[in-house]
Amino acid sequence: MRKALLISTSILTLGLSSCYLGRQFIYFKPDINDHKIFPKSLLHGSNHPLTFYKGSTGNNNIPKNVVIKGQSMSFEDYLMVNNTAAYLIIKEDTIIYEKYFMGKDTSSIMPSFSIANSYLSALIGCAIADGYIQSVHEPITNYIPELKLNKFDSITIHHLLQMTSGIKFKESYNDPFSDLSKLYYGNDAKFYITDYYRMEKPGTAFRYNSGNVQLLGWVLQRALRGESISHYLDRRIWFRLDPQYDGSWSLDRNQDGIEKTFCCINATARDFAKLGRLYLNKGKWKDKQIIPADWIKESITPSTSEGASEAFKYQWWLRNKNGEQAFMAVGHLGQYVYVYPSKKLIIVRLGDDYGNVNWPRLFYDYANHMD
Repeated sequence: MRKALLISTSILTLGLSSCYLGRQFIYFKPDINDHKIFPKSLLHGSNHPLTFYKGSTGNNNIPKNVVIKGQSMSFEDYLMVNNTAAYLIIKEDTIIYEKYFMGKDTSSIMPSFSIANSYLSALIGCAIADGYIQSVHEPITNYIPELKLNKFDSITIHHLLQMTSGIKFKESYNDPFSDLSKLYYGNDAKFYITDYYRMEKPGTAFRYNSGNVQLLGWVLQRALRGESISHYLDRRIWFRLDPQYDGSWSLDRNQDGIEKTFCCINATARDFAKLGRLYLNKGKWKDKQIIPADWIKESITPSTSEGASEAFKYQWWLRNKNGEQAFMAVGHLGQYVYVYPSKKLIIVRLGDDYGNVNWPRLFYDYANHMD
């Protein structure tokens, strides 16, 4: 009886694993090890990587203790109890703080979740510079004409970058029937996209949803005329940043798969920090301009035109307080690449959950108390 039950359960599991509900049934919810469960495309590490310096740059006010509800604990314990896997502070190319938890270390690969959105934005800037895309103001149907049936003619690349497309999309990892769950666990992203429809006029309101980013990835794939998005990232940005380790970009399926562009670049904390360094240096790496400086400037300059949010621009989250500007790539479960230009500061936090912390406030408070 037990053997029959096990066989039946195995058959059910194998059947379920062929669809997004099966994957969600098996894995239940996203976590810090999800880079292991999807097909992937390789991003190459360098034979001569940039490893950053290690040491101190003076009195940088690294917190030793924090007080929570009247009780003091070490900062390291604070990070640990709030589900942190990696915490990295880099100032002027020097690592001044680096801690790992959950069995992770400097070589551990972890998923970006929506940090990938900011990489995709960088690729759009490169694709315009390289002549693959003419302008952010082009209709997306110039590249995906079959979406004219969805009445997407009035949606532009700019609308997708700004999250103002007006597309109806349910953003929830907890609902197994949500649009986001279908994209994350499914094996045919383009099929799900063809079911999208507009619920309001494009350029009317900011509504964050991952469908915009996956659709933007489809536009880029078509624009590249046969080159994969991950290969374009690898040769155009990733490898040129002297990565210390191989990374990857998760695909929706093995054969003819497309990158999950709304998530799922997989890398180490130090290599994620290099995206922050590139933007901190206005798109320049060593003596080479990797991303056009005007694209970087446009990406971190707030705008409220056409329904946009002043806290979001071209797939970066913006903070401007007391005249001090910061910007962040942000992902599910509390993944952050935080850049504070005036202090030449980069903070990377990767975790298995947000914990009970307002991470952007913590980053900001730390930056404003350092020398």
